[in-house]
Amino acid sequence: MSSDFEAYEQDFGTITAEITNKVGRIPKLSGEEKTQLVLNVDKQLEEVRELLEQMDLEVREIPVQSRAMYNSRLKSYKQEMEKLEKDFKRSRIAYSDEVRNELLGDDAGSSENQLIKLREERAHLLDNTEKLERSSRRLEAGYQIAVETEQVGQEILANLHSDREKIQRARERLRETDANLGKSSRILTGMLRRIIQNRILVFVLGAIIVLTIILAIYFNLRGH
Repeated sequence: MSSDFEAYEQDFGTITAEITNKVGRIPKLSGEEKTQLVLNVDKQLEEVRELLEQMDLEVREIPVQSRAMYNSRLKSYKQEMEKLEKDFKRSRIAYSDEVRNELLGDDAGSSENQLIKLREERAHLLDNTEKLERSSRRLEAGYQIAVETEQVGQEILANLHSDREKIQRARERLRETDANLGKSSRILTGMLRRIIQNRILVFVLGAIIVLTIILAIYFNLRGH
């Protein structure tokens, strides 16, 4: 994510440097050339606004421990953008006053000046149309992201539901296994008890037989 932010920073630096240069040239130009330069700067400022929006989105995706540093950098870029807009606004005001004075003070060139004004208005209209189209595309992209996010959320919920059922089945099997182990343990305990009882019985019977043999031998010897 930080690499994307730094790429946006490079674009920001390049475009703002061009804007600064062009804003400084506006007062030195006149006529159609000045009009085109004003429109060009206006368009580039819109690109910078879009860059700042993208940088803001990138900052939100950066891990919290690193986010403060990028927020500070983004804040300085926004301040730089405000200064550029103010400088451009002053240049445009001076430019508008100059055009108005030319229209009012030069009757011989009034038709040409009116034509320039119409071209400027037409260029502004086209520029505004482009802005509306870009805004519409961003809205469509945002809607698409929302739809995709909803689909992903539904898939996650379905997976969680499936995982929950699997866990419940595993718990049931575990309980059954535990019950079977308890039953097997009781059976083995009973078998062991009977084995011990049988061994004791065999031992007792063996002892009785041995004792009987000893007594028989003893009484047999005494009879002789």
